[in-house]
Amino acid sequence: MLNERAQTLLKTLVERYISDGQPVGSRALQQYSGLEISSATIRNVMVDLEEIGLVSSPHTSAGRIPTGLAYRLFIDTMLVAKPLDNSYVQRMESKLQPDNPSRLIAQASSILSELTQFAGVVATAKRSAAAVRQIEFLRLGEKRVLLIIVMPDGEVENRVLLMEKDYPQSQLTEAGNFLTRNYGGCSFSQIREKLRGELRELHQDMSALMAAALAAGDEAMAKKAEDYVISGERNLLHVQDLSADMNRLRGLFGLFEQKTELLQLMEAGRRGQGIHIFVGGESGLASLDECSVIAAPYSVGSQVVGTLAVVGPKRMDYQRVIPIVDITAKLLGNALSQT
Repeated sequence: MLNERAQTLLKTLVERYISDGQPVGSRALQQYSGLEISSATIRNVMVDLEEIGLVSSPHTSAGRIPTGLAYRLFIDTMLVAKPLDNSYVQRMESKLQPDNPSRLIAQASSILSELTQFAGVVATAKRSAAAVRQIEFLRLGEKRVLLIIVMPDGEVENRVLLMEKDYPQSQLTEAGNFLTRNYGGCSFSQIREKLRGELRELHQDMSALMAAALAAGDEAMAKKAEDYVISGERNLLHVQDLSADMNRLRGLFGLFEQKTELLQLMEAGRRGQGIHIFVGGESGLASLDECSVIAAPYSVGSQVVGTLAVVGPKRMDYQRVIPIVDITAKLLGNALSQT
């Protein structure tokens, strides 16, 4: 627990360091904190804050900088996010054109990177576990059937099934209606489990069609399981806090390229509601030790369908970036609802 004076000084230190990027000395804290206390008293408080791990002293300066723990305390207890101006929100919304889901994902990623000058990431839900809204079958020719999978966000996946027997369109329509009516809102793995004892409701010779459809559906969703778009990675090359260490940059870009670990972190951002902020080592990823990730889930209706995030340095303007992430998530969800 910090007393009010220590909280004020720590808040001032974090804000000055975010603004200037330079270690903050006692004179600056005296000037900007609004406290009528001596420089000696400020130095004593800084010593106490350093002992509990909230600030550190670079060897090249008498000033101090915040630690990851200080950023966390600042975000949780001292930060007041600045609401975005309505005209600003309208400009963001105009850039999200609800024509098709894939393009919307790319547009949202671009908006995040442009507005923050960091990296913007948008990940879709893991489709292998995602619910399916509608399933249809269309006869293409003898023994060839088109499987049409409609996702909750309106995106469509198609797969061609090569069957051992020919099916008339009437049977295919019956099968599609049966699956949609009884299993709409389930994933393919859930459909498979529930369908085992229920095939007798359909013509017996349609079992092969159902088995082929479920296998193809699982495959289609698995290929979509790691869909994500990232924009603005090159912005991080110009962030002094990151560009000073080339090994750190290589690790960060390797993380973007490899995807799996970052997607796992994005998946964690889907839990619960609202903004999730991972500061430095909180991500559990060594490549992000000097970064913060601000993530938010986005929804279509009441269903969360993905996560978006900004990846930038720990020394970022949280008051500005947090509302950008929050509003972009809401606008993307609204736009996807119209596709």
